[in-house]
Amino acid sequence: MSRTLAARIAGAVLATGAAGAIALAGAGAADAQSYSSTPLSPGQGACSASQYASYQVRGDGWATGQGAKFKLLRNGVVISNTPGRVNNWAFESRTAYGNFAGPGYYSVCAQNTGTTNTVVTIQLRTDAEF
Repeated sequence: MSRTLAARIAGAVLATGAAGAIALAGAGAADAQSYSSTPLSPGQGACSASQYASYQVRGDGWATGQGAKFKLLRNGVVISNTPGRVNNWAFESRTAYGNFAGPGYYSVCAQNTGTTNTVVTIQLRTDAEF
C-alpha cells in the first residue's frame, strides 16, 4: 500500500513540475524582445526575428574584432544603418522624440564586412520592452 501511495506522490510531483515548466515557458514567450549572439565569418550576416512596434523601437548591436555593419529595418526597408564597421551601435526611435518611422514590423541585422571572423550580438526591443 505504501508503494502505491509513494507512486501517486511521485506522479503528482512530476505533473506539478511539468505544469510549472510549461507555465514558465509561456511566461518567457510573452516577452517578445529579440536577442541573439552569432559568430560570423567574413561576408556573413544575421538578422533578428521581425517584431511589431506601434510607437517605439530600439536596436542595439555589439561586435568583436574588426566589428560589423548594423542596420534597423522597418517592413524590410532600412531606416538606420552604420556607414561602416563598428563595435557598438544603438538606434532608438520613439513617437515621443518625433523620430518614429511609424507602426510596422522591425528587425535588426548585422553584416561582417571585415576580413576576419567576428561575433555579433543584436537586440531588438519594441514598445513596452524599454
